[in-house]
Amino acid sequence: TVITNLFSAIPKIGNSIVALLWGGDCVCDATLKRFFALHFLMPFILLVLLLAHLGFLHTTGSSNPLGIDISHETAPFYPYYLYKDLLGIGWYTVILFAISMFFPDLFSDPENFIRADPMKTPLHIQPEW
Repeated sequence: TVITNLFSAIPKIGNSIVALLWGGDCVCDATLKRFFALHFLMPFILLVLLLAHLGFLHTTGSSNPLGIDISHETAPFYPYYLYKDLLGIGWYTVILFAISMFFPDLFSDPENFIRADPMKTPLHIQPEW
């Protein structure tokens, strides 16, 4: 509710956008289904955009903002940049696999390893007053 109400700050059309996002007068089942569908489809949409970007980069090459003719000094996308990108992705995958398989607790909070004691409350937990 709080996040979707941020759209109501847009002058004139804000309340209409909020009603469209909610699918009615309040957050209901339609709202949850729409946001679930959005969160499910977004990675696939990003993948299509990434592939389109790589396709355009492969077809036209990288831009030249200075306007200098250096066509004789450029390297083609394939095989040079493609192999370079695949090598980088491979190294990131190996590092992620090594951390997750051999050091799974590397980024964990040390408090997760303290035995639970129902008679003792941790010091950082305090009442709001």
